[in-house]
Amino acid sequence: MSPANAAPKEVRERIRRGEWARPTAGCAPGYVQANLVILPRDLAYDFLLFTHRNPKPCPLLEVTDAGSPEPARVAPGADLRTDLPKYRVYRHGVLAEEVTDLLPLWRDDLVAFLLGCSFTFEAALLKAEVPVRHLEEGRNVPMYITNLPCAPAGLFAGPLVVSMRPIPPEKVARAAAVTARFPAVHGAPVHVGAPEALGIRDLGRPDFGDPVTVRRGEVPVFWACGVTPQAVAMAVKPPLMIAHAPGHMFVTDLRDESLAVI
Repeated sequence: MSPANAAPKEVRERIRRGEWARPTAGCAPGYVQANLVILPRDLAYDFLLFTHRNPKPCPLLEVTDAGSPEPARVAPGADLRTDLPKYRVYRHGVLAEEVTDLLPLWRDDLVAFLLGCSFTFEAALLKAEVPVRHLEEGRNVPMYITNLPCAPAGLFAGPLVVSMRPIPPEKVARAAAVTARFPAVHGAPVHVGAPEALGIRDLGRPDFGDPVTVRRGEVPVFWACGVTPQAVAMAVKPPLMIAHAPGHMFVTDLRDESLAVI
């Protein structure tokens, strides 16, 4: 069964068995996907405060107990060490390695944070007849480091990262209204058009993910992105941060609509 037609548990089991190693956009449509950040316990409070001060890029869905890899609220029985397609390990702000599981790296002092992901609202965009170009082209969503600073908290400070979707101008307001219903997964766009205002020089050269086609007349629309903590890690250089590889998310058991507001 294709992950596009599978239930979340089936998607996670396929990932755990090594049968799916690609980005998760389009997997288990209708279910919430999440960004992952894992830190030693002595940095966990600072990061928790960072998420509260920066709810657009870091909308918090769950925090695990130290040493526990189970996200018991959003996916009971799942294992954050094995159930994402790919992970990134940052040591002192440097990307040290990419791995497909965390079993050899797991420690009793690690705390995992799950943050809302904009993949969650893409099913609603498609239902509203708003195109999602990276899905059309089978690519990862393009993501860019901006010149906008996040609100600092303890050790953590750094730039906002945004994801971009090119949208026909007559559908931009619809896209903003649709995504505004999902504040727990980044919500409404943070910027429309004029990428240079965000310090983005070339849409064809994203900092994370893949470039996508921007057709004549389309407007680039930018949403806050859960890869922001990785840019922050590169800026402030904590001894250890483990995260999802951009686009390779954790698929939860939560329905999209459970996070929607009227």
